[in-house]
Amino acid sequence: MAVMASDPSRSERLQIMLSAEELAALDDWRFKSRMPSRASAIRELLRRGLAAEGFDVAAGGRKSTSFGVLEAKENQAE
Repeated sequence: MAVMASDPSRSERLQIMLSAEELAALDDWRFKSRMPSRASAIRELLRRGLAAEGFDVAAGGRKSTSFGVLEAKENQAE
């Protein structure tokens, strides 16, 4: 299912500048990974980068009290 630009869950726009080499690397990865768009490729790389650093996308329905500074550190120690 394709997500349209008018999707209300994506109400924030982020604009970045890339060098020609960075854009080529992004496009190479995008095509190799069969991503439908540059935006989807960037979102996937962002998700992977955050996950590699120990951050995960929050599950829906969680309250702000479920997230704490020490929570991530404690989970990493286990």
